[in-house]
Amino acid sequence: MAEKQKILIVDDDEHIAEIISLYLTKECFETQSVGDGESALQAVKTFAPDLVLLDLMLPGMDGYQVCRELRISSQIPIIMLSAKGEIFDKVLGLEMGADDYMEKPFDSKELVARVKAVLRRSRTQPAAEPKVEESEELRFPDLTINRTNYSVTCMGQRIEMPPKELELLYFLASSPNRVYSREQLLDQIWGYDYVGDTRTVDVHIKRIREKIGDHTAWKISTIWGRGYRFEALQ
Repeated sequence: MAEKQKILIVDDDEHIAEIISLYLTKECFETQSVGDGESALQAVKTFAPDLVLLDLMLPGMDGYQVCRELRISSQIPIIMLSAKGEIFDKVLGLEMGADDYMEKPFDSKELVARVKAVLRRSRTQPAAEPKVEESEELRFPDLTINRTNYSVTCMGQRIEMPPKELELLYFLASSPNRVYSREQLLDQIWGYDYVGDTRTVDVHIKRIREKIGDHTAWKISTIWGRGYRFEALQ
């Protein structure tokens, strides 16, 4: 018999955690629930979950902080749960490294479907190689995008950029002057199973532009009615 996949539920509302656990158990997942951020970090080490369901409003260390701490040393899939439905909150969660974001109250069947989708997507991602033989780096005048060490340098300055922003910039810049629709970018950067708003792409593009601006040799252009492209002007 195949070993059950483990889901860590992090929510200070015991009633909600119990309901989530009930539905996941019916789908043959093994679950464990904790009610605060510090306990969540400890449970990741001891319980070794395959995925974390992470509520944002936690006592002490909030969900954003927990996500940030986990991403320092782990790529474990994370689905954030929150009553906050603003696009800013969703984008912030995704920028912190979450794989998906669900707004409370949510449908239990949708939650289970998203858990399965994120786990399926994580299984299809290639395992990290123990050593990197070839650097994934793009170079333009005054701009270097390195996907090996997740760094961006613009005008000689290191630019702090969350993973999804960097991946979006790298993907656009890897095919200069090609136009991609918002849907294509969602599929490529967030995955085919991602269930979200195309405005997520708009917000990420806006933040990238704020950080690197335009250059005489390159810029990110909006193609109205179609999408975005990275223009190599020289």
